[in-house]
Amino acid sequence: MQVKLLPTPEQAVALEATLRMCDEATRWVSSVAFERQVFGRKSLQVAVYNEVKAINGLYHPGNRGGWTRATHHSQ
Repeated sequence: MQVKLLPTPEQAVALEATLRMCDEATRWVSSVAFERQVFGRKSLQVAVYNEVKAINGLYHPGNRGGWTRATHHSQ
């Protein structure tokens, strides 16, 4: 199945910013993994989870909820 997004201009800006933030976080996590030689999912999560949240103002609302931008966090 393919889904085509048709965002408004404002939504497109927000989507692009979100994707950039995810890309930056992914690159940072990857660099930490190689730096610390931590490659297991659980071990890597323990190593970087709180830092990723703090850096990006994110929180995880539940087991399967995904990353969500914290509206109360200012940076």
